[in-house]
Amino acid sequence: MDSLIGQKLYLRIWLAVVAAVAVLTLVVGWLWQVALDHEREQNANRAEREIVLRNSAGDIVGQAPARAVRVPGEGLEFQVTMKDGQTLYVQLPRANRPPGGPLPARRTQAWLQSAPGFAWLLGLVALAVALGAYPIVRRLTKRLEALQKGVERWGNGDLSTRLPVQGQDEIAFLATRFNAAAERVQTLLQSHKALLANASHELRSPLARIRMGLELLGRDSASAPQRQEMARSIEELDQLIDEILLASRLDARDANDASALGPTEEVDLVGLAAEECARTGADLDIAPGVSPVLLQGHARLLRRLLRNLLENARRYGKPTQPHAPEAGAAPDVRLTMALQTPGPVAQGKKPAGNEVQRVLLICVEDRGPGVPPDQRERIFEPFYRLPGASEREGGVGLGLSLVKTIAQRHGGHVRCEARDGGGARFVVELPL
Repeated sequence: MDSLIGQKLYLRIWLAVVAAVAVLTLVVGWLWQVALDHEREQNANRAEREIVLRNSAGDIVGQAPARAVRVPGEGLEFQVTMKDGQTLYVQLPRANRPPGGPLPARRTQAWLQSAPGFAWLLGLVALAVALGAYPIVRRLTKRLEALQKGVERWGNGDLSTRLPVQGQDEIAFLATRFNAAAERVQTLLQSHKALLANASHELRSPLARIRMGLELLGRDSASAPQRQEMARSIEELDQLIDEILLASRLDARDANDASALGPTEEVDLVGLAAEECARTGADLDIAPGVSPVLLQGHARLLRRLLRNLLENARRYGKPTQPHAPEAGAAPDVRLTMALQTPGPVAQGKKPAGNEVQRVLLICVEDRGPGVPPDQRERIFEPFYRLPGASEREGGVGLGLSLVKTIAQRHGGHVRCEARDGGGARFVVELPL
């Protein structure tokens, strides 16, 4: 029986409610019985007493049972029959209670036996039972809350989450099965990532041999287009392998550990942006007061973030209608950097301590067709490309996914929005 109760949560909650109701019933019944016993005792005492009248000589001149009649406003009245046949009425006036004095015991008992008094008594007992039953019910439901929070953490991507197993009821069984399933899922994902990383790494050797074989081919003009196409395909494959390896290394590390990818250093983002803009031919716009910007992070990852954004803008952000370059015309790709200081600093007030943290805004704009609003979240998913994207433009859909992962690893985030005048704008916010 004990094992059955310990394994069934609904039985434990039901028994807790039944026990609370039983306690309430017993307490109310006991109080009610005490009041009734007191009333019976008073009635019995009245029935056994007698009123005796004596004269000055001490002789009994009258005697009668103490049966009082309550006279409204005057107190109790007793009827005594004398020996000579006369009837006397003895009146016991009601005692005067001083202002603020306690009520007589009889009136207190009467108040408890009245309907309002009984309702108040039930309310007080119910409150006491509720306060006593709360710790029991809370202990039972607290494990459900722990289970809910653990499942939410696991669903948010923390695959290392495991639930504590306590007892032998349904919650303990569910936590055990969840831990086993989470362990299998994590093991499968780790095996999949390891297989992908190893396969990508092994592709390096045959890719290098293909590149060497291409260099050894004849350089006649007739095969030049084929060699250029092969070289472009090899370059694209090499970039794909590099991005897969980087994504595998990022996923294999603990997302909550900032130093999981090695030691961090102070990185000059303005210098990295200038180098990458010169490499891709993009325009660089630095807001006043930004340079230099030093961010504690990984220089290689931050360079990859800037390069992927610029390459994506250069690849997909070409104007839909070609235009002749004009003096003073806006470039096709522009990278801007600015500092955002929320809170008191933005209002000209001096912050106290670490109350305000500066945020670096990195915006990459293009003049392409833009991204539809319903696709601005999906483009950051791995291997996702916009419908209608041409394979000639290159890319496999990993660049923006890496941008999002790198930004999150540095405590920031990235979003896509529409650019004024057409095109797309990718905004990265990194705390300094």
